[in-house]
Amino acid sequence: MSEITSRREGDIQVLTFNRPAKMNALTREMYSGLASGLNEAAGDFGVRAVVITSEGDHFTAGNDIADFLANPPTGEDSDVARFLGSLLEFPKPLIAAVKGNAVGVGTTMLLHCDVVIASPSAKFSMPFASLGLVPEAGSSYLFPLLVGYQRAARIFFTGESFDAESAQEMGLVASIVADPLREAMELANQIAKNPPQAMINTKALLKASKHDSVAAVMKAEFELFSLALQSEEAMEAFMNFMAKKGKS
Repeated sequence: MSEITSRREGDIQVLTFNRPAKMNALTREMYSGLASGLNEAAGDFGVRAVVITSEGDHFTAGNDIADFLANPPTGEDSDVARFLGSLLEFPKPLIAAVKGNAVGVGTTMLLHCDVVIASPSAKFSMPFASLGLVPEAGSSYLFPLLVGYQRAARIFFTGESFDAESAQEMGLVASIVADPLREAMELANQIAKNPPQAMINTKALLKASKHDSVAAVMKAEFELFSLALQSEEAMEAFMNFMAKKGKS
């Protein structure tokens, strides 16, 4: 069974994190599946919008640390880099349905989505610094732009989590509903009724002023992230994390 499933519902492509027993923690293969799913949807004229969702109680626990250490994404040809590039360049409406924990890249990827629908259980966090790493996916640029410098700095420096209501107030989440996937599909189907080239052009215009800046920041983040991954500081933080996880 694939840990990233892709299904078509009419004009909508649905990509689903399908590793609920591990809180949908992302492996290299899952990043590859996400990148392929987005790139295929981008090139398929019949797909009018994409919805990203998850099986189980959580969106994603972020990176699977063991897999991450075994396959560190230090090259621009890595599956992680491919996925981040596919997010940045995705030309069609992209909607996320989020419930439970959205950790690390589970939160930063939402900054590239056009609309995010969350359940009341949704909880967001970006604990990069506490793991000896740096923000990724352009979040060091996009998140302060969204919430202001000081609020972003506090969240990045502490790794503290925030709930769905805070995320909505920040502008990270558009609405909070009991069934976010149902709402996301209704919205996607509403969008799909519109002329598709108009949707693509509208998204391009909405993203135009920031696209090149985000691309440059993502490149810088990735280089620093790769260096950080190889540092003693990060290794110690990862080992501490794994030890705590083993005790829980």
